[in-house]
Amino acid sequence: MSAVRITNGKVLDPANGEAGVVRDVVIDDGRVVAADAFQGAAETIDAKGGVVMAGAIDIHSHIAGGKSNITRLLMIEEQRAYREPAGDFCGCGGGLSTMTAHATGCRYAEMGYTAVFEPAMVAANARHMHAEMKDIPFLDTGGYVVLGNDDFLLDLISSGAGQEAVNDYVAWQLAATKAMAVKIVNPGGINAFKFNQRKMDLDEANPHYEITPRTILQTLLRAVKELGLAHPIHLHGCNLGVPGNKDTTLATVAATEGLPLHMTHVQFHSYGAEGDRRFSSAAAEIADAVNANPNISIDVGQVMFGQTVTASADFMSQHRNRGIASPKRWIGMDMEMDAACGIVPFVYKDKSFVNALQWAIGLELFLLVEDPWRIFLTTDHPNGAPFTTYPHLIRLLMDKDFRDEQFAKLPKAVRKHSIVDQLKREYTLEEIAIVTRAAPAKILGFTDRGHLGAGAVGDVVIYRDDADREAMFSKAEYVLKNGQVIVKDGEIVSLAYGRTHQVAPDYDKGIEAKLDRWFDETLGFKAKTYKIADDEIRDGQGAVIHATKRSS
Repeated sequence: MSAVRITNGKVLDPANGEAGVVRDVVIDDGRVVAADAFQGAAETIDAKGGVVMAGAIDIHSHIAGGKSNITRLLMIEEQRAYREPAGDFCGCGGGLSTMTAHATGCRYAEMGYTAVFEPAMVAANARHMHAEMKDIPFLDTGGYVVLGNDDFLLDLISSGAGQEAVNDYVAWQLAATKAMAVKIVNPGGINAFKFNQRKMDLDEANPHYEITPRTILQTLLRAVKELGLAHPIHLHGCNLGVPGNKDTTLATVAATEGLPLHMTHVQFHSYGAEGDRRFSSAAAEIADAVNANPNISIDVGQVMFGQTVTASADFMSQHRNRGIASPKRWIGMDMEMDAACGIVPFVYKDKSFVNALQWAIGLELFLLVEDPWRIFLTTDHPNGAPFTTYPHLIRLLMDKDFRDEQFAKLPKAVRKHSIVDQLKREYTLEEIAIVTRAAPAKILGFTDRGHLGAGAVGDVVIYRDDADREAMFSKAEYVLKNGQVIVKDGEIVSLAYGRTHQVAPDYDKGIEAKLDRWFDETLGFKAKTYKIADDEIRDGQGAVIHATKRSS
């Protein structure tokens, strides 16, 4: 692999305190090296007039797995109607919310992303999900295994087996599914739905196991902390999308008792019930809670207007929303001992009071949470909008005049219930680099991604410095993956594949005998068939196994 020297660009590297420093960036053998010390021959890229950043990282985007394929089947008209022109590397199709695995990698790479993480890997489907992520080019990937509604875990907790037994089970699940982190979806609520319960509050007992979401959350918070995982629990909380759910969200923050927690798509959990329509913004209250609790981080799940598809393991929520599907079709699936899945297509409309206020609530959160290291740019792809809307969202955050123009187009009733036009904050380029690069790398525990210091992987992006930030972030001038140029002048020019990120914490092997019995008696197949072998992970670059250190 030849070396590459990027010259004359303004380097934006918040992890190393660089905010527009004009210097060379040199990549040799796939890694960034000290430019002054490098003496060898190198291909030169002149980045004059450009901004040089590390490759972007998306910590929450539904890019693979059973739900993605079901979504494509459900929205078959998108597959037929939307096709990219065939090219050497990117003749790929699919609609914006249902694009193919290959198209997903292409679109992300063109925008300057080099790593994306699937946040809801149901353990029973993990093998298929890894197979699909293997087909996504250009991106490092990884999955967060979904726990908190699986019967084995709930039985452990309700029977009083103890924290160590739970820790062993969580570690076994992470190792078996080759996951990067732990995701909870509506703790206990998916399981409760199977017993005909249709709503689940934080302190409401599961009708079968008689334990509350609070107990499940606190038990798994301790497990992740004691297993030494870098990324905290990735939580989809109770009562998603329900007016008045801000009380549950605030109670969830308090329930952590100081332990680290990442709360995902918080826009959908920031609703009050004030006003004549009984739906209002609680973004200010949620932002205050995040600002006051340094153990809490969030991603927003910004709503953007247009057609999309909502896909979630939270069958309780998706069953409730099935009546507003657009087009009028939906799919629900029950995974007996594991989780569930609900697919509901939806059109967010700027003339709808609820949809427009959702749009405003997301922006309020972005603008009111003070620490850019604890808030992440997401649309919960495809639930709030396709990830291809990120450049438009970035412009909304960076350009108050543009934001106010868009806000003024909303119905008057919405504008009366939002403070978006009163918020003067404009994100800087440095803050955009934090929320899309440095902060995601930090929360995932990466030391060699999300920055441009010596030793970092050669994932580097050059953007043309354009006052129109939407145009700037829509197409990168150059993207390098491990030092290889994959995008030039905004177009894919070569094919490359990333690596799979995972953890493998230690656990007491005694848990395996219990799991063997459970699989035999309850599921009807062997536990060993559940485990994913090393050679099933993507070819080529292989896996990155991140170290963990278990505490007693």
